[in-house]
Amino acid sequence: MLTSTYTLVALSVEQNQVRAALQSLVEDLHALPGDITTLAAGRAAQLCASLRQTYDNCHWRKLDKFLVPALRRHTAAADGLLRDLEQLSSSAAEAMYAAESCVGPADRPVPREHFCGAVERCVAVLRRRLEREEHELFPLARSVVGTDAWFAIANQMLAHDAMARERRVAPRRGSLLADAALFQREPFEREPPPARYALQNAAQCFDSGHRHAAMSIAH
Repeated sequence: MLTSTYTLVALSVEQNQVRAALQSLVEDLHALPGDITTLAAGRAAQLCASLRQTYDNCHWRKLDKFLVPALRRHTAAADGLLRDLEQLSSSAAEAMYAAESCVGPADRPVPREHFCGAVERCVAVLRRRLEREEHELFPLARSVVGTDAWFAIANQMLAHDAMARERRVAPRRGSLLADAALFQREPFEREPPPARYALQNAAQCFDSGHRHAAMSIAH
């Protein structure tokens, strides 16, 4: 039971993150001036980018990666609910595409009513999906998924998080290694080009001066 509780809490955290992103989108819509009938294409494109990011985050959650496949393996009782959830996701995608289709060239205003209506429909459908997951899918999973399966799901989620952390750290680690390699080079090699050329020119002038002085002494 502890493992199932941990897993469902972790999935709820993802739900709350999606809810917060959806609420932020709604607030952005409400912040638009109320006396305009069109939006600048650039502003509409920004809202579309936020909407797509939120939709993608909802679609690629651990719930769909790990819990839903386990439910399909353990019971057919979830089939109808899973079909409903998939349909909600499809409806959200259609609304998102409708919003994106409103945005054209940068010099073409976007019809506010049609655009905002599509964004609001997408947000509403995604919220409906989250509610059904919380009130129907989670209780069903708790009742039909066995202890061993919960352990497997938890292990998959932990491995997924570890890989995500490694991907975030890898670019920074590569940058640090590149810096270390730079400072392992010879001091002269680390000189920026202008300084390097200045040193070379000074050395040539010094040699030339010595030769000139030697010839003067000889004469």
